[in-house]
Amino acid sequence: MNLVIGEISYTNILPLFYYLNRDRLQEIGFTFEPAIPSQLNQEMSEGHIHVGGISSFSYAEHADEYTLLPNLSVSSPRAVGSIFLFSHAPINQLSGKRIALTSSSATSVHLLMIILQEFYGADAVYTTVPPDYDTMMSEYDACLLIGDDAIMAHMYKQNHSYIYDLGEEWHKWTGYPMTYAVIAVRNEILRSYPDAMLELTEQITKSKEICRSDGFQSMIASVKQTYSGSETFWHHYFQGLNYDLSDQHLAGLLYYFELAYKYGLLQEPVRDIAVWQRPASEHIFSLGGSE
Repeated sequence: MNLVIGEISYTNILPLFYYLNRDRLQEIGFTFEPAIPSQLNQEMSEGHIHVGGISSFSYAEHADEYTLLPNLSVSSPRAVGSIFLFSHAPINQLSGKRIALTSSSATSVHLLMIILQEFYGADAVYTTVPPDYDTMMSEYDACLLIGDDAIMAHMYKQNHSYIYDLGEEWHKWTGYPMTYAVIAVRNEILRSYPDAMLELTEQITKSKEICRSDGFQSMIASVKQTYSGSETFWHHYFQGLNYDLSDQHLAGLLYYFELAYKYGLLQEPVRDIAVWQRPASEHIFSLGGSE
């Protein structure tokens, strides 16, 4: 077999992959494909990627085709530290303004649209462009960046008057954590290769637990070789993230999907989320079918 694992090329998901025994996974038939979220979303929908980290919004678009691996996500209980709206105007004055959106992600783009429409009543004008902070802020009233682009812009750029962390905004208005990415598997792959999926799930879970047990210290030392920023900065950043998928996470995701459908961002409502528990069964989480 040749099962392709999609690996998001951002530091925020690194704890789920850092301690994987890649030699063992390759031995039993897995290969890895790193890419930005939008590319992974597309390739998974086309069947070129079989399992891996995808945008939560992409899961919603294919909820009948995918199942989530249990208790694994990239989430934040409050501020996420890597998804920022940079703006020349306050967030409550963005109606009619031109906002540049990153081309890298679906979940964060639609989260911004939901926050502005549902909580601020702002009907902005959106344009999707390559994620370049200087160009975005020179040509638009505000811009959305995610991942390492957002981290570096927040750390070094000053061509803005206001910064908003979308995780913090979401929690402020809803009380829920925000789940940006999930580990999903195509249903036909899960049916055909449950043993392989079980080993992969156990390895990802173990990687998460090792990173958390040592306070992300070993991983941070590696991250600092690639990116700037102090050890204190990266420690604070990873401590602000969460890698679980509890009922509270799932409830927040369903509310996010409900609002996405309300504003026409999803073509079909998502009333439940399939989470794999073991090779023979799965758990369906639902809010009772509320739209």
